[in-house]
Amino acid sequence: MHHVTATEMLLDAVDLARAAAEEEAGVERVGAHVGVHGEDEYSVTHLFEAEHAGYRGWNWAVTVAHAGEGSPVSVSEVVLLPGQDALVAPEWVPWSERVRAGDLGVGDLMPPREDDPRLIEAYVQSDDPAVEEVALEIGLGRTRVLSREGRLDAAERWVSSDFGPRSDMARSAPAHCGTCGFYTRVAGAFGAAFGVCANEIAPADGHVVHVEYGCGAHSQAEVDISPMVPVADLVYDDAQLDVLDVSE
Repeated sequence: MHHVTATEMLLDAVDLARAAAEEEAGVERVGAHVGVHGEDEYSVTHLFEAEHAGYRGWNWAVTVAHAGEGSPVSVSEVVLLPGQDALVAPEWVPWSERVRAGDLGVGDLMPPREDDPRLIEAYVQSDDPAVEEVALEIGLGRTRVLSREGRLDAAERWVSSDFGPRSDMARSAPAHCGTCGFYTRVAGAFGAAFGVCANEIAPADGHVVHVEYGCGAHSQAEVDISPMVPVADLVYDDAQLDVLDVSE
């Protein structure tokens, strides 16, 4: 006589598991039995297709357990789980990592992270007004300033922008911004390569531009007003020409 093992009892408990899934699903239909996998020596999980609208690829997962010889198989848990082909929401990304340039609106606040590598500690504020006044005069009134990583990050972004040296406008310009009278260098380490355009006619007016950027509004640009078609030094007046018949 074959003795039914606990594992066999758990694997055969498909009807029990289906009934538990149907009770949880309510009016929704429970689909076909699509698999089973073991949890441990005393429990397994049966999988059934979930036919809920909007849950394509999801399964009802019903875990059944056996407490030992002489005890019946019982239902431990019924949950709805996504399968390999299920439609699921994308992995959660913190808001600080989702925000992109241009997302900040009027009244929005977006403080930097405490460990933002782009910033380093600078002058620590004093409670002496005289010290504070001197500090502000020499530019030490901020508690955090750009780190080297922060400067490099900004420089790489500006170089690849529409006002960088490789833009279409720069390649067709008559000269670079570095020789333009409207170019105003920025302070600090950025000044070696970047400035601000102060020409209201230029497309970069008010923007940070690379020293090798340029446009047609360069202060030294000149328009060639010479005629497109060269004019000969000797001009003939057709109205005064004598026409000879050479057929004779």
